[in-house]
Amino acid sequence: MLKFFNSLFGRVVIALVAGIVIGAVFPHFAQSLRPLGDGFLKLIKMVIGPIVFCVVVSGMAHAGDLRKVGRVGLKSVIYFEIMTTIALVIGAVLAYATRPGVGMNINLHSLDPASLATYTEHAKSLKDTAGFLLKIIPDTAINAFATGDILQILVFSVLFGSALSLLGNKAQRVSSLIDELSQVFFRVMGFIIKLAPLGVLGAIAFTTGTYGVESLKQLGMLVLVFYASCFVFVVVVLGIVMRLAGFSIFKLIRYLREELSIVLGTASSDAVLPQIMRKLEWMGVKDSTVGLVIPTGYSFNLDGFSIYLTLAVIFIAQATNTPLSIHDLIVVVLVSLVTSKGAHGIPGSAIVILAATLSAIPAIPVLGLVLILPVDWFVGIARALTNLIGNCVATVVVAVWENDIDRARAHRVLNRDEALRYVPAGEDAGVEPAAGEHVPAV
Repeated sequence: MLKFFNSLFGRVVIALVAGIVIGAVFPHFAQSLRPLGDGFLKLIKMVIGPIVFCVVVSGMAHAGDLRKVGRVGLKSVIYFEIMTTIALVIGAVLAYATRPGVGMNINLHSLDPASLATYTEHAKSLKDTAGFLLKIIPDTAINAFATGDILQILVFSVLFGSALSLLGNKAQRVSSLIDELSQVFFRVMGFIIKLAPLGVLGAIAFTTGTYGVESLKQLGMLVLVFYASCFVFVVVVLGIVMRLAGFSIFKLIRYLREELSIVLGTASSDAVLPQIMRKLEWMGVKDSTVGLVIPTGYSFNLDGFSIYLTLAVIFIAQATNTPLSIHDLIVVVLVSLVTSKGAHGIPGSAIVILAATLSAIPAIPVLGLVLILPVDWFVGIARALTNLIGNCVATVVVAVWENDIDRARAHRVLNRDEALRYVPAGEDAGVEPAAGEHVPAV
């Protein structure tokens, strides 16, 4: 029991329960705790850009052969598109099977369009493929880091890493500097992650105090169907994929339980991006593979979001009694394959992408998004959890595909071999590899 209380996972769980209690008993005070959650996320976002840059560049420099990097990238994109399509189809199938919006008979004239103004404005640039492609190219390299756009940072990092790899020994000092900077940023992240319990406490207390305890258990049919869909996707689809790769999805989830608990409290997968990368490297996946697959997956492999995208679109059509033809459904899936790539890990982006999707499908009223605004935060929890697990599975699969994983080490880590116990950055245990360093036998 003492070990549980001293662990990050234990402290986060305690903060989660305390937040619910404070929100239920002292709702007004709980709402004032929101800065704790927002501040924690801002601290994380502060260092995500530099960490992604250092990890991707360092990984490409150590990989040596750029053809291998390109091969890993191509295999990742192929895998992402297959899994995204499966997720979109699952959302559509379950929406029709459970019919969560049928019987609501919503009159569009009764909805307030003012609440959607901000979201629809941001959605204008995401309605077409050209707009999306232009969006991933930063105006300047500095601007990509200033805005914290992971996809833009990734584009610059790949170009920088490619140039560094081609220069070889001529750029050895630059490569060494980036490796050292990576260690510094991971140590900073170690300091920040110790504040995770406070961040979770503030986020969950605010939510409970604002919406009430009832909102945590009675969120409506849409939320219940979505959570069930995510569970099926993770256990069945990702479970089969992991089994084919030679591993257990349940052991992977157990290994990542601290990070998943933070996502549970903050509804943001961004909050744990650096830790996830470190833990996958520690598990035995080559750092160059982790450095390419994980950041790319954060924009291109959003399984939880993809499920929600088709589920929410069909829910709105059902709730507003809007008939959908087979052609409309095909358009929904095809458009979603493009618009889903513009989503991000912070709550609220889902509404923007949904607005962009509906704007391209005239048959479904965009105003119907007002119906799902009240539950977006709660849906965001399962969305972020599924996205994170999906990206970790993708990294393992691509690593197996490329033979970039030490299987024996991975099995020992997942089976909780005490000799390979992971120690978070910032704790001087002397067992964690340096950032950018290859783990043994990989």
